[in-house]
Amino acid sequence: MRDVAVVAFAQSQHSGEDQGIAETEMVLPVITEIKERTGLSRFGFTCSGSCDYLQGAPFAFVSALDTLGAWPPIAESHVEMDGAWALYEAWVKLQIGEIDTALVYGFGKSSQGDLRAIMTQQLDPYHLAPLGVDQVSMAAMQARAYMDKSGVKEDDLRAVAARSRASGRDNPFALHLPDPEGDDYDVAPLRPYDVAPITDGAAAIVLAAGDKARELCERPAWITGIDHRTEPHALGVRDLTRSPATRLAGEKAGATGIEVAELHAQFSHEELILREALGLDDGVTVNPSGGALSANPVMAAGLIRIGEAASRIHDGTAAKALGHAASGPCLQQNLVCVLSGENNNG
Repeated sequence: MRDVAVVAFAQSQHSGEDQGIAETEMVLPVITEIKERTGLSRFGFTCSGSCDYLQGAPFAFVSALDTLGAWPPIAESHVEMDGAWALYEAWVKLQIGEIDTALVYGFGKSSQGDLRAIMTQQLDPYHLAPLGVDQVSMAAMQARAYMDKSGVKEDDLRAVAARSRASGRDNPFALHLPDPEGDDYDVAPLRPYDVAPITDGAAAIVLAAGDKARELCERPAWITGIDHRTEPHALGVRDLTRSPATRLAGEKAGATGIEVAELHAQFSHEELILREALGLDDGVTVNPSGGALSANPVMAAGLIRIGEAASRIHDGTAAKALGHAASGPCLQQNLVCVLSGENNNG
């Protein structure tokens, strides 16, 4: 296996409301910043993650290519997924050995539509989508099942939300939300603060292999393991109180000895399920960025978790960190990326 590292990470200052700019305008400053940071104007491979349904147009990702300078022609790909899965594709491309650098980015503007209605397009179109159930209702069902089984109380969920929001207020890119308050439910047992906020934003990561990574970054965040797994599509055949896909992905990626973990928990109870699946004890710092409960730009939030984890390696805060990304209802698909300050042979 080739040694591959995250050598640069950039993200937008996320917004909770429509700023009157197009997604392309949101992406351009991030791409410009990461090019300046690495000194690279072109990359061996480029891969993006976005969702046409957020823009309401087919092949909406094509317009974002205008921000890259796609002439002369570039080697480019796209996933209709969170940018974390674009990163996985780029990592595989680097393993082949034909390139030494890759640019990965993800972006989404949730404010311009009804996100709960849009995300129903992920559901099984024959049995589940016709029921009219949205992602928050399904998450509430999962939360209730988990609470009944584990003994976790609503105050425990509030504590997750409170910690996440407090951490987010120290993050210049997050939404800076107030402490949780109020007793009204969104969908019981979830209150509004238990649900990730509507967020517009973008993020980009540069991957590099071997000596090129050492040339571009003083302390590369080496990807020592990466894996993604999925649960069955039908919720009725799953144990919603557990996340076997996350557990298996963590095992395959070598998720041990973790000091900092960035978990893509879009609902407060999901963090607790993910902690159990990954075997993270109280000694692990979880979501010091505030996580998705402080800023959740759809199609970029998972990539941001990897970028935030890599940043802890870059600045020497941690020697080993973990980035997790999720997609689909009730933690259906999960990706785990383990990063280290030492390379695979170190």
